[in-house]
Amino acid sequence: MRAALALAALLAGAADAGRAAELAPGAKAPDFSLAGSDGRQHRLADFAGRQGVVLAWFPKAFTSGCTQELAALRDSADALAAFDATVFLVSLDSPEKNAEFAESLGAKHVLLSDPLGEAAKAYGVVGDGGLFARRWTFYIDRDGVIREIDKRVSAANAGQDVARKLEELGFPRRKAAD
Repeated sequence: MRAALALAALLAGAADAGRAAELAPGAKAPDFSLAGSDGRQHRLADFAGRQGVVLAWFPKAFTSGCTQELAALRDSADALAAFDATVFLVSLDSPEKNAEFAESLGAKHVLLSDPLGEAAKAYGVVGDGGLFARRWTFYIDRDGVIREIDKRVSAANAGQDVARKLEELGFPRRKAAD
C-alpha cells in the first residue's frame, strides 16, 4: 500500500513537473476560450498584437484566500488600469459561481471559468486531484509570449504585486485619453 501511494505521488509529481517545464518565460502562451463573469467568451487570441494579458489563477471562489485575492485586485484596479494589459482571474469554478463571486465583492476584473480544466492543464496549474487550480499568475505580452510566472502569489497583496510586476517587466502604460 505504502509503495503504491509513493509511486502515485511520484507519477503525479513527474506529470506536474513536465507541464511546468513546458511553460516558462519565453514560451508561447496557450490560447483559450473561456466564459467570463461578464457573460462573454474571452480568448487569448483576441488580444494578440493589441495588449498584454495577466492570468491570475485562483483555487476556489468564496474561499478565504481567494476572497482576499479578489479584494486585493479590486482595490488595486486603478493602478492596474494604468497598464496596457487586461487582468483576468481564472478558476475551475462554473461561470455562474464566478459571476456570483465577482458580484459579491464588486470585482472590477472579469473572472474566467474553466470548469473542464482544459486551459488549467495547458497552463500546468491543475492542483492535486484536479479539483482546483494553483494560485499562479501568468504575465503574457501582446505577442502572446509568457514573460513571467509567479508561483508564490500573496493573496493579500495580489493587486499591488501585479502592478509592480507589470512595471518591472516593462509592460506599456495606457495612453491618457484626450
